[in-house]
Amino acid sequence: MYNKLKNVSKCSRRSFLKATAAMGAALAVGPAVDKVEAASRAVTANGRKANMPEGTKSIAHRTLGTGTAAFEVSALGFGVMGMTYNRSQHPDKKQCIRLLHEAVDRGVTLFDTAIIYGPLNNEELAGEALGEFRGRVNVTTKFGHEVVDGKATGRQDSRPATIRRYCEESLKRLRTDVIPMFYQHRFDRNTPVEEVAATLKDLIKEGKVLHWGMCEVNAETIRKAHAICPLTAIQSEYHLMHREVERNGVLDVCRELGIGFVPYSPMNRGFLGGDLNEYTVFDAPNDNRNTLPRFTPEAMRANYRIVNVLQRFGREYGMTSAQLALGWLLQKEPWIVPIPGTTKLAHLDENLGTLAFALGKDEWKRLEDEVTAIPVTGDRYNAEQQKQVQ
Repeated sequence: MYNKLKNVSKCSRRSFLKATAAMGAALAVGPAVDKVEAASRAVTANGRKANMPEGTKSIAHRTLGTGTAAFEVSALGFGVMGMTYNRSQHPDKKQCIRLLHEAVDRGVTLFDTAIIYGPLNNEELAGEALGEFRGRVNVTTKFGHEVVDGKATGRQDSRPATIRRYCEESLKRLRTDVIPMFYQHRFDRNTPVEEVAATLKDLIKEGKVLHWGMCEVNAETIRKAHAICPLTAIQSEYHLMHREVERNGVLDVCRELGIGFVPYSPMNRGFLGGDLNEYTVFDAPNDNRNTLPRFTPEAMRANYRIVNVLQRFGREYGMTSAQLALGWLLQKEPWIVPIPGTTKLAHLDENLGTLAFALGKDEWKRLEDEVTAIPVTGDRYNAEQQKQVQ
């Protein structure tokens, strides 16, 4: 049913693009990751569905959350952050808008941003690029990091009045009248989670927010929040090089309570795609990877053995290392929706091409075992950033 690419001599992201230049049709084959639902329909702000224009491609859909918290989205979302924040050089605004429009045309319905990205200018970009698609796509955003006069303070503020103010400001920047999903970006130790949940419950009743979620919180906090107002999704870092949510009970509580899970940095901030190595130079003013222990030249040199495993494995199935990283997450649970970001059309097509492949459980287990056998060098965050993670 699925055409696998043969005789790919080197499965780096660049070689994949050359090898598949004439195979666009193969990547449009209906995916077997889930039961396919055409992306000719997208969830609107009030839960109804709207017809997509003719020519929009179809990709698999998944549902985050259950019951009244259920939220149907494309099986792969799009992380907007790197278009303005923390990812070195990026294209100009016109090019970014063009790429976001291409993602919509390819069936992506979930786009992710946050107040802190920029700060503010990432939401503004998302609003300018995607505001015209209201009712066709969903742009989720996040509150929590304190921003004063357009600058981050490094503090957390999730007091009810602050959440309400941030909500109103985000609505304006996103050019919409309802936020499809509003995440608490980081846990605020000075504000009880019950107050946060109650505030979101009120915002949902008022029609300003459709769903809500939390980022990088523990299982106990998830239970407390969900008891006040049902959560739609938890967003935390999760990929082949960071699997803490499998061990700390977060995935277990999501499974138990019917909460969706959205892995951010699903390719370890680009590393698992194979384009970064010990010689990569990051743009100091606008790239947090300069501050992360896992991205020192020494750590990347050691960790590149993991990329080599993905590349060797990918040659057997005609998949790139990036597609294997995303596919591994997708096969974990049907309620997991990764949000890879990119500034390149070629990488967008490559990421979405993941949905054209279906490997068996034994194959995924073999890949996982090979990667697990290699110790990861370097922590994911420095001490200061780690303090913000519950």
